[in-house]
Amino acid sequence: MKDNFSNHAADYAKYRPVYPQALYDYLFSLVDSKNYAWDVATGNGQVATQLAQVFSKVLATDLSEKQLKHAVLLTNIEYRVQTAEENFDESQQFNLITVAQAIHWFDFKAFYKQVYQHLKPNGILAVIGYSVLKSQGELNSVIQHFYKEIIDAYWDEERKYLDEGYLTIPFPFEELQVPHFEMEIVWSQDQFLSYLNTWSAVKHYQKQHNSNPIDLIRKQVEANWGDIKTRSFYF
Repeated sequence: MKDNFSNHAADYAKYRPVYPQALYDYLFSLVDSKNYAWDVATGNGQVATQLAQVFSKVLATDLSEKQLKHAVLLTNIEYRVQTAEENFDESQQFNLITVAQAIHWFDFKAFYKQVYQHLKPNGILAVIGYSVLKSQGELNSVIQHFYKEIIDAYWDEERKYLDEGYLTIPFPFEELQVPHFEMEIVWSQDQFLSYLNTWSAVKHYQKQHNSNPIDLIRKQVEANWGDIKTRSFYF
């Protein structure tokens, strides 16, 4: 599994969008027993902390120790440096396993082996993800041009799974038809640009060209922001 995020773990924790409460409410409604949950590739623990509000115990694992250092500590969450594919105590069984914005990095076969070993009968494996954000007016055109033209070649190959809505990943389990959930985020201009700066493709571009591609659109963002302090973005 690639680790594209350890080197900017603080920004990742600060600027990544937060999943809507409706998503969590739906997940919780699918699980009869709320004893144990496992959040895989937890990053800074964003999902794990929400699971901990409902589940008695939560295991939250990630390959990045730097990411875990930015996680919120709760008494019923066990944070562990561990890859998604790594074998561990088979006696640990979970009612819910979540993977948010990460499964496209996994070795699918090896990870699913862990799911078969650790997911309880009638348990739920929830795969969560989002692709490029949208906004209103000409600012949205700037965003889409940046994503599809300026940095398209700098995304890892695995990014395609997100753009395809995870519909093309191998998934050897019974699938449920679920509602579409939308995230609305209100950001200042600085927050919006800081979020773009967490993208792995931006980091790859910087490494190759020794410059930040966000500078190529900064003036366009300013020109199309409008006479307001914050704007809404949608995922």
